[in-house]
Amino acid sequence: MRQPLKAMGSLLGLALTALPLGAQAAEQVVFVSGAFRRSIPVADLELLAKTGQAEGLLADVLRLGRQKPQDVAKLLNQRISLPLVLTSRLLNTRIGEAVLNRVSAIVYPLNAKGVAVPALRAATIIGLKDNSDSLSAVAFLRAYPNDDLAISLPALLSTVSKASSIAELVRFFSESPLDGLKAPGPSKGPS
Repeated sequence: MRQPLKAMGSLLGLALTALPLGAQAAEQVVFVSGAFRRSIPVADLELLAKTGQAEGLLADVLRLGRQKPQDVAKLLNQRISLPLVLTSRLLNTRIGEAVLNRVSAIVYPLNAKGVAVPALRAATIIGLKDNSDSLSAVAFLRAYPNDDLAISLPALLSTVSKASSIAELVRFFSESPLDGLKAPGPSKGPS
């Protein structure tokens, strides 16, 4: 069962890279919590990133969350430099797969949760390719191969509660996937 799914994921990834670039972009970011869903157009996020000004529901959300639009704009524009080839190779290893599986519990295509890992991988690789080995949140959304990118609020809040700092968050995602890959150590007898 796992091999056909892996093959289907590989074919999907290949098909996604063959699409014209205009067809690859999230149009909505959908926040999901049970039956609750709220969508924010990616265009509103792009406008915020460009101008520092929020409109519509995004403006309301930022106001209720007591967030300054300029601060959120900085986060949306913050770039992470990653070498394309190395990142692609890493994302196709067992460790990369484990990290993508963890992230896919939080971020996934709204109506196609089963292809979350290939979608995350494709958005990362395409985003890096299109942006000279660097990636921002906006570039990731432009490369995301589904109209609606869902964010599970319960999964996000659970992850955030486990990591009170960015360093802990990085450690959580980089060390935890290794737990399932570690070989059992020699058993120690009573001393």
